Amino acid sequence: MMNMIEEGARQAPQMMGSMMGGMGQMMSHPMASGAMMAAGGYAAGKGLLGGGTALLRNPLVLLAAGVAAGYLIFKYEKEIVQTAAKLTGMGKDFVLHQKENLDDLIAETKSTEAAAAAPATPATE
Repeated sequence: MMNMIEEGARQAPQMMGSMMGGMGQMMSHPMASGAMMAAGGYAAGKGLLGGGTALLRNPLVLLAAGVAAGYLIFKYEKEIVQTAAKLTGMGKDFVLHQKENLDDLIAETKSTEAAAAAPATPATE
């Protein structure tokens, strides 16, 4: 199965290039650019995770990592929830602050437009 995926990722650029008739036309098609990004992501992931080491492919290592992550999440559950709540509150405050700034800018723009649209009154002496 992995050999088929690797072979497909290796041949994807050549096949798409011949189908589309050039690199410029190939990248203009959304499906082709998506496939190219997927193949590039696969190649980068393979190079980072499984290129030279088989340790990360070992199911026992992945199981141990999952157990360790689950234990840490269980142990620090309250801190994680508190941090998430704090970040949510900070996000809400940020949005409200930006909304106030936008309202101020809109009011300033309207007053500037009203002043520019008002007819110039002659000075009375």
